[in-house]
Amino acid sequence: MKTKIYFSREEMFQLNRDRLLERGVTIQSIAEISFKQQSRYNDNVSMRTCIESVEKILTLRDIFHIIQLGIEIDCLTEKGLFRSPIQEIMQADLGMFGVDEVIGLAVASNYGTIGQTNFGDIDVNKPGIVKELNDAGKDGKICHTFLDDIVGAIAAAASTRVAQILSENEAAKDPHYTNIKLDL
Repeated sequence: MKTKIYFSREEMFQLNRDRLLERGVTIQSIAEISFKQQSRYNDNVSMRTCIESVEKILTLRDIFHIIQLGIEIDCLTEKGLFRSPIQEIMQADLGMFGVDEVIGLAVASNYGTIGQTNFGDIDVNKPGIVKELNDAGKDGKICHTFLDDIVGAIAAAASTRVAQILSENEAAKDPHYTNIKLDL
């Protein structure tokens, strides 16, 4: 029997959600970061829109591959399955490593430069679940070298998607607005 390598958006969502849950990350915890980030700029942000944005991002093929790969790298690092010195570098989540941030930027860039800027803010300030993952990875037993950045980047992308939705809603108030279906 041939191994399955192609998945529908719904399947990718479910696999991503389940894999994140295995590592202690909920959609709600990611959406809370997006809500906090966007509510600084707009009073009309709803948690529901933030949750929907996270869910939408979890259906994207590139995000699916990144989540699956990033978590797998972290799990293999926990088991000590890499050769030295990369094993120790990833286990320590060495600040100068940077590959994890590059992957985070790849996720955030799905929503342009604002997504990347939002990721930078989250990466530096480490709110909510990002801080929890980062701190848990400091004990040497658990590794979240990639996951904390991937989760932060998903929150950044969701935050940016929320801003785009709010901007579109504001534009719709213009009497000359032309309603076209957008898949933000």
